[in-house]
Amino acid sequence: KLAGPIPFSVNSVSTTKSDTFQVSGEGKVSVSPDIAVLSLGVTANGTTVKQAQDAINTNIKKISEAVKSLGIEKGDIQTTNYSINPNYDYTAGAQRITGYNASTSLMVKVKDLDKVNDVIDAATKNGANQVNGLRFDVSDRTKAENEAREEAVVDAKKKAENAAKVAGFNLGRLINYQENMGEPPIVLQRGSLAADIENPTQVEPGSTEITVSVTLSYEVR
Repeated sequence: KLAGPIPFSVNSVSTTKSDTFQVSGEGKVSVSPDIAVLSLGVTANGTTVKQAQDAINTNIKKISEAVKSLGIEKGDIQTTNYSINPNYDYTAGAQRITGYNASTSLMVKVKDLDKVNDVIDAATKNGANQVNGLRFDVSDRTKAENEAREEAVVDAKKKAENAAKVAGFNLGRLINYQENMGEPPIVLQRGSLAADIENPTQVEPGSTEITVSVTLSYEVR
């Protein structure tokens, strides 16, 4: 006895019981980055809110001034976090505030990649104890995205044609198009840093991959 129809699939290609057929394709284009985006932060503890707040305010101001002295424009420096939270002690069987933790961070866009290492070192030497991430990107992604999109569509169409040939059905008109754009990878991730770094930071931009994934839906004849 037959158990029922056998499902058909080829990699990311799948069929359903409906009269439509979906297939996915991916395109990747490697480009040389021309900008870097990094997050520089400060955390501090204090016995009072003001003490903790004064500590991060003083350091973040020094960091901002040090970064600007390297030629980073004011418009490329943005505060992305500012928080103050109590620290609790539960050892005595009751909740007791023992102090406060404050943190703040700046997102810095570096348009001259030769300055990335200098920006990190200047920040850490002036009080930054958090480097939360560094991402390389391209300022104009349009051309690379179009190339990756074209490659993804060609990939999806080829898969659809091959699957239809193997499975014995005909592709009808294209009835739906979906797209997903991949984000550039974060290439550096650090936790707390010492306030002084003996050796200069060495970060290499390498290449950035622009990825576009598409899903095409066809009518099945």
